[in-house]
Amino acid sequence: TQKRARRTNQPATSRRTPRRPRPARTRVQARGPGRGPTGPAPRAGGGAMPRRGETQEFRPFRRWFPFLVPLFVAANIALFVRTMYVNDCPAHAAAAAAAIGDSVGGAAGAAAAHGCMLEPDLGRYAFQPYKENPLVGPTSATLLEMGALETGKVAKDHEWWRLITCIWLHAGVIHILANMLSLLMIGIRLEKEFGFLRIGTLYVISGVGGSLLSALFMVSNISVGASGALFGLLGSMLSELITNWTIYENKCAALLTLVMIILINLAVGILPHVDNFAHIGGFVSGFFLGFVLLMRPQFGYINQKNSHLGVHSGTPKSKYKIYQIVLLVIALVILICGFITGFVLLMQGFDASQQCSWCHYLSCVPTSQWDCNKAPNNYCLSSQLGDQLNLTCQSTGKTETYVISSPSNPEAVKHLCLSLCS
Repeated sequence: TQKRARRTNQPATSRRTPRRPRPARTRVQARGPGRGPTGPAPRAGGGAMPRRGETQEFRPFRRWFPFLVPLFVAANIALFVRTMYVNDCPAHAAAAAAAIGDSVGGAAGAAAAHGCMLEPDLGRYAFQPYKENPLVGPTSATLLEMGALETGKVAKDHEWWRLITCIWLHAGVIHILANMLSLLMIGIRLEKEFGFLRIGTLYVISGVGGSLLSALFMVSNISVGASGALFGLLGSMLSELITNWTIYENKCAALLTLVMIILINLAVGILPHVDNFAHIGGFVSGFFLGFVLLMRPQFGYINQKNSHLGVHSGTPKSKYKIYQIVLLVIALVILICGFITGFVLLMQGFDASQQCSWCHYLSCVPTSQWDCNKAPNNYCLSSQLGDQLNLTCQSTGKTETYVISSPSNPEAVKHLCLSLCS
């Protein structure tokens, strides 16, 4: 009993040899849905092994904090507010009403009677009448003043900046809400994965590509909106899936899901008054840009790079696969040739819609529910005799005669033309 007591009072560490701990089993989880290996993989950056039952998230690629996409959204909203400030519907409507005396058929009186939407609450930010702008926004003349895309001003007046400014403008509240929600859902995910520099470059160049194709096919229309840039992001997601094919687990499921989303969005473009050529141009530009900007290194190269103490197993892995480099070169050549050809044709005043008899179906398919008449261009031919003003809308062919008290008032003529063409 005394010997047993003395043994008990001694420290346990002096009598026992500690057992060597067994390595814990790790379950590797690749970042992103359906991406990465299915089994254990080397840990990126080293670090202590997790305890039994813990999950270690394997992140071979850097995660970025998304700030550029929210900044783009804020810029679009700020420009829309600025557009409504310049539009100033109540002031322009009052100037037009003061200049109109009477009219043949009473059309001028009806035009003057149109009130601005939410004028008591919004003041000068009030929207144009719903009949004139069903998207709840400004006039086409204001959008053109702010930098909307019109082929004539780009080709004849050399206002190339409109190819860029038009992607930051929107025709109404409904238009900007739909585009900005889509940008947040698509753009933030891509910026987290690839960073602000790649996504910002892809967004702007895709938007210019959409504007370029729209200018070649929609010669007689005014175009605004970020839809071309948004479709560029969708196109880049498809090319990113193709060029990084080996790092996806559920390849076919991811491909089919993405293709269905793209087809549904392109199908919406066949509705009337939707510029589907901007969608197609942005999508094609983003698709080829994805091969250039969104290429990932292969996992074998990353595993060797992050191995402990620089010990590599097997032969050194190349950073990119051969098919990735081939796709990059082909896409870059197609992009450069396509943009150069488009700019040259636009400078020469080329009208692609006259050279392709069926291409208009890509933007609008007529049905029993709607026709595909071109959207009003809001340009009128005018002739004046005394106080009588004759206006003919170029896009619809409508002709009306007005009696105005101030024949030299440009605001009156502009609003009468907008009413005639709407």
